[in-house]
Amino acid sequence: MQDNTTEVTAAGIARLAGVGRAAVSNWRRRHADFPKPVGGTETSPSFALAEVESWLRKQGKLAQVPLRERVWQQLAGHPEGALTALVHAGCVLLLIHERPTVWLHVSAGSDERLAAMLPAALDEVLTARLGGAADPTVHSGRGADAAEAVNRSGGTDGVNTAHPAAAAAAAAAVATPATPAVRTPTGPQLLPSAPLLRGAAELAAEAGARQAFEFLLGRHLDANPRQYTLTPSELAGLMADLAGPARTVLDPACGTGALLRAVGVRPDQELYAQDSAPDLAALSALRLALHSRAGVHGAIGDTLRADAFPELRADAVLCHPPFNERNWGHDELAYDARWEYGFPARTESELAWVQHALARLADGGTAVLLMPPAVASRRSGRRIRADLLRRGALRALVALPAGAAPPHSIPLHLWVLRRPERTPATPEVLLVDTGRFSGEGRGGPDLAAVRDAVLDAWRAFERDGGPVERPGLARSVPVIELLDDDVDLAPARHLPPAAAADGAEELTAVRERLGATLRLTVDLTPPPADQAPPARWPLTTVGELARGGALLLRTGGIGGHARVPVLTDHDVLAATAPSGTLPESDEEAVLTEPGDVVVPVLRGGSVARVVDDATAGAALGRNLVLLRPDRTALDPWFLAGFLRGTANNRQASSYASTATRLDVRRLQLPRLPLEEQRRYGARFRALDEFERALRHASRLGEHLVRGMYDGLTDGTVAPA
Repeated sequence: MQDNTTEVTAAGIARLAGVGRAAVSNWRRRHADFPKPVGGTETSPSFALAEVESWLRKQGKLAQVPLRERVWQQLAGHPEGALTALVHAGCVLLLIHERPTVWLHVSAGSDERLAAMLPAALDEVLTARLGGAADPTVHSGRGADAAEAVNRSGGTDGVNTAHPAAAAAAAAAVATPATPAVRTPTGPQLLPSAPLLRGAAELAAEAGARQAFEFLLGRHLDANPRQYTLTPSELAGLMADLAGPARTVLDPACGTGALLRAVGVRPDQELYAQDSAPDLAALSALRLALHSRAGVHGAIGDTLRADAFPELRADAVLCHPPFNERNWGHDELAYDARWEYGFPARTESELAWVQHALARLADGGTAVLLMPPAVASRRSGRRIRADLLRRGALRALVALPAGAAPPHSIPLHLWVLRRPERTPATPEVLLVDTGRFSGEGRGGPDLAAVRDAVLDAWRAFERDGGPVERPGLARSVPVIELLDDDVDLAPARHLPPAAAADGAEELTAVRERLGATLRLTVDLTPPPADQAPPARWPLTTVGELARGGALLLRTGGIGGHARVPVLTDHDVLAATAPSGTLPESDEEAVLTEPGDVVVPVLRGGSVARVVDDATAGAALGRNLVLLRPDRTALDPWFLAGFLRGTANNRQASSYASTATRLDVRRLQLPRLPLEEQRRYGARFRALDEFERALRHASRLGEHLVRGMYDGLTDGTVAPA
C-alpha cells in the first residue's frame, strides 16, 4: 500500500540513499523528474516518501529502503507529528502483541477498511491491558485530600488545617474524573497513520512488537535530545533496587516510563503512572504494557494539583520529578493533607514531591526520588527536612557523581524514604557520597561501581542492622547529629575522609607507574612529520563500501537477551573498557569482534575505535555504529584512521539546534591498494598507542596530585 502522506526532508533522503545532502541538492538541479516538494519551507522543503523511494529505485540509487529506516521516516514525517504517530504505532503494536490474529483480520484490505475496523479492536485490547487508565470512575484526589484536611485538628510548620479556608477548599474541590493515559483513536485519526501502522507490523514480525516500539521510541528520543529529561537505564535500575521487590509501584512523574520499566517483575504486579504531558503518559503506559504482564494504570494530569490515584497505598514509589518549579500549586494547595511534614515553600517544589510520595506509600513502603543537591541544604526546607529525620521517614541520601543523569554538570542526589510504621527510638540515616566514581574526561561516571557501592552500603544499613562506616564513602549518622540550625544533609559534610588519602605507600606506587608511563610516552612519540604534496586520491564513502559488500554496517541496539558488558559511546570517547548494560529483551544484541571499527554518532568529535581482543564480545550500545571490514579489501586501522579526520567528520555531520549528529555513511576514505592501506594503518595504530599512553599518564597524574593534596591537608603525608 503506497504511503502518500508521509514526508521526508533532504536530510532524510540522504540517509535513505547513503549519500551527503549535497548529492540530494545536485539531483534536484540535474534531474527534471526529481519529486517536487510537497511541504516544508523554501529553505527546508519536504517530499513525499513514496515518490522519493520510487525515484531512487528507478535511478538505481536504491535497491530497497531498509525496513527500520522506512518505518522511522514514516513516523518522523507523519502529518500529525511524531508523538501522535508513536502513540498510534504503540496501540497497534500492543494489539499485535496481545491479539495477532485480530490484527491480521483488520489489516486485510484497504487503508480505509483498516481505519474503520481498527478502533473497535484497539478499544478491546486497551481496555483489557490499560483498564485502570481508561476507567472514568477513577477520581482526582484534591477533593478527598482537602476533605481529610478539614477533619484534622492540628497542623505542621505553622499551618492550621482547621482554618475555615480549608473547609472552603474542601467544598470547592469536587472530585473530577482522571484523564486516561491512552484514548482509543478514531478511524479518521488513524487513516493518515495506515502506512506507518502496516510498516510497524512488518517491523514487529521481524523483531517483535516490544522491540519495534522500543526502536521507534528510542530513535525519537535520540532525534530530540533536549526535549526530554531522561533517566538513564543504569540509574533507573539502581533506584528500583533500592526500593526493593514490590507488587504495587507508582511513578507520579513517569515521563517515558524508564523507572517503572526497571522494576523487577512479580506476579499480580500493578504499575501506576501519571504525567502532565499527555503524549508522555500515553507512551509510558503503552511501553509498560508491552514490557510485562503487569496491570498498567496510566493517567494524564498534574500530579500535585490533580492526583489520579488518591486512594493508592503503594509498596514503592519511584520518581524523577521536575526540578525547581515555582508554579507547582503553592497557593491553592496550602491545606492539602499530604503536607504531613510541613507546608513546602514556593521554592521547595521537590519537597512537595517527597511528601506526595510518602502519602501514596503503604506503611513500611519505600520511595526513591532523584533530587537536585540544593534540596539537601536550602534553608527554606530545613524544617521539613528536620521532621522527616525525626519521624524516621528519610532513610538514606546518596550523592551521585556528576554526569549520572541530566543535568550532567550537577551531582544529583537520591533520597530513599520509608513510610514509618512507628517513630524509631534512635533514628539514623545513611549518607553516601559516590563522587569518587565520577570517571575521567568525557567517559562519564562509573555507574556500575556506583551501583555496587550504594547497594552494599544500603543492604548493610537495612538488613544487617549494624552501623555502617566506610571512610570517604558511606556512614550511618544518628539523626541528632543532623538537627542543627541548618539541617544540612549533604553527605560530603558528614563523612569521615578516606583512609590516609590512599596512604603514602600507594602514592609512591602511583608515582612509579606514572614515571614508567611517561617514559613509554616518550618512546611512542611520533617521528617528525615529513612534508608531502597534497594527495589527490579517488574517494569513496562508507555507504558505498557497505552497498558493495566491503564492510558490514550495524547500529547499536536498545536491548538484548545476552547479559554481556555493553560498549557505550562514553567508553569509546574515553577509550575505556565496556561499562554499560542493556535492558533485557528478545532483541539480538550486536556483539563486537576483533577488528571491528566503532564510531559514535553523537557528542561531536572525530573518534573511531578499533575493537581489540579485550573488548571483543561486548554488545554494541546506543548511539554507536559498527563497521566490520572485509579484511581482504579493507584494513581496519586504515579505515579507523581516515574516519577520524576533522574535515571528514565536519562534512558528514548535521548540525541542529539541539545536537550534532554524524552520518557515518557519508564519511569518506581514499581508494587505495590493500598494501598501501596497511602502511597507513600501521601509522594510525602507532598514533593510537601514543594516545592511550597519554590518557593513562593523565589519569595517573591526576590521581597523584589529588592524593598528595589530600595527604598533605589531612596530615597523613609529610611536607618532606
